[in-house]
Amino acid sequence: MRLIDEILSDSNIDRAILQVKRNKGVSGVDKMTVDELDEYFYKHRREIRYSILNKKYKPQSVKRVYIPKPNGKKRPLGIPTVVDRVIQQAVAQVC
Repeated sequence: MRLIDEILSDSNIDRAILQVKRNKGVSGVDKMTVDELDEYFYKHRREIRYSILNKKYKPQSVKRVYIPKPNGKKRPLGIPTVVDRVIQQAVAQVC
């Protein structure tokens, strides 16, 4: 089995969705919440898989927020969309 096929397997994607939902977190620039992941992947799993396999997948922009530090300064934090987090998690689980 090729590595990409293992990453994009239904069982690995399902585990990635579950992990992203467990981690919770806020929505990215698309405003999609982790609670919407199951329905989104039910409808779009094939499209996402096809776009990745054909090198057409493009992660969405990262939402930039600033976290206050104890010294009064702020540090930047990038928040990817929940769909992009699922893809990242799927890769991390295999690699």
